[in-house]
Amino acid sequence: MSCEITLFVNPTAGRGRGAHAAQPAASALRAAGFQVRTVVGTDAGDALARARAAVAEGTGALVAVGGDGLVNLALQAVAGTDTPLGIVAVGTGNDFARTLGLPIRDPAAAGRLVADALKGSLTREIDLGRIGDHWFGTVLASGFDSRVNDRGNRMRLPLGRFKYDLAIALELATFKAVPFKLTLDDGRVREVPATLIAVGNGTSYGGGMRICADADMSDGLFDVTVVGECSRTTLLKVFPRVYKGTHLDHPAVSVHRAARVELAAEGITGYADGEPVGALPLVARCVPGAVRILAGDPAGGLAG
Repeated sequence: MSCEITLFVNPTAGRGRGAHAAQPAASALRAAGFQVRTVVGTDAGDALARARAAVAEGTGALVAVGGDGLVNLALQAVAGTDTPLGIVAVGTGNDFARTLGLPIRDPAAAGRLVADALKGSLTREIDLGRIGDHWFGTVLASGFDSRVNDRGNRMRLPLGRFKYDLAIALELATFKAVPFKLTLDDGRVREVPATLIAVGNGTSYGGGMRICADADMSDGLFDVTVVGECSRTTLLKVFPRVYKGTHLDHPAVSVHRAARVELAAEGITGYADGEPVGALPLVARCVPGAVRILAGDPAGGLAG
């Protein structure tokens, strides 16, 4: 393995935490004897091109310093290659790191974990979702949640979590169930009026909402959570339970498991890892062992 490690940095993650986080992460890697170079693009396209170049040149690892958006960009560079991915999670949501039990908003600890994993060859192969040629690690969202994202992206204020909470409140005022067509591995088209359908490789989105609470990143299958047609009152009662994953017991909620999921609905945008991936219809496939994650001590349950 090359001793040169590439830090892939989003300086704006977490309202500026990304830029500050790079230094303690780099210090931990240098203290462990690794050479560190930093990649910061002028925009997403430029950043991805630079990350892919580092992978092609044989970097020992790509270490994403930022939030779920940057991790998603990093996945486009390392998925399907032998280059391992390290995570220094300092964004707003950090659901990818949270699902894997990695440090959150502690760049020094995350840097030490990555260094230890590199020195001990401790990696964990996990599945990824793929939509066309685009990879995702956590959840493909569609329906109420994606409309909240649409609305939030149009809002300039407030910032951070408050924007998302306000977008939820505004969307609730007008939301109606969406007539979906859902097709799983068996090929049968299910016509489902649903509040939302979430296709989970990982367990959570939106900063800890465990929408697909039982998803396993190593089983070769998505967990598909369908929240059926329900009133605003019911949705308001069920919604807080998402943070603990207990919503899965509600009669309006059903869960399916499949390696291939096709979603179709009018006027709905799909969001994967919080990033827009296009209007439905979309087909998502679960690709087993698509990426190697720099994890930690096997006793901690992260390495494999």
